Amino acid sequence: MVSPDYDDDPYSPRFRLDYVARIRTPFCVLGLREQKRRIIALDYLPLTSPELAPRTPLAVEAARQLLAYLEDPRFKFDFAVSANGTDFETRVWHAIGGIPAGSVRTYGDIARAVRSIPRAVGGACGRNPLPLVIPCHRVIAAGGGLGGFMGGRDDLPLAIKRWLLRHEGVLQ
Repeated sequence: MVSPDYDDDPYSPRFRLDYVARIRTPFCVLGLREQKRRIIALDYLPLTSPELAPRTPLAVEAARQLLAYLEDPRFKFDFAVSANGTDFETRVWHAIGGIPAGSVRTYGDIARAVRSIPRAVGGACGRNPLPLVIPCHRVIAAGGGLGGFMGGRDDLPLAIKRWLLRHEGVLQ
């Protein structure tokens, strides 16, 4: 039997993949997903998406830290996360996590660090479930172009990448 509080319980099975918060930013609404008391995804949602007040203690802390990043691009996140990727993706994401705010690396730089090729690094970036925390926006093309973002080269994802790089002082 389902308890009457089932719909309000963010730890119930029904909420495992639903958002535990949606936070408005200047470039999108960030949708946070939580599972087993770890943030497992940050989704870039359209600015027209409704906000959702954080529903769990972790979502409250993650929202606080994400907003702190908007105030200070050098802010370092330390809330509990879990990025479920392959061994290769995990190596790429770890390498990208070492890029400091205000700096960029090329897909080739990351590929050399993980002993792979730039296209594979781009694929791992496109499958990154925790953008901002794993800052794939700091990875650019060899010629200095933006490359892709969020698994594509469309205007909206690249506008987000541009905003983030401007915020961190990389672009004017």
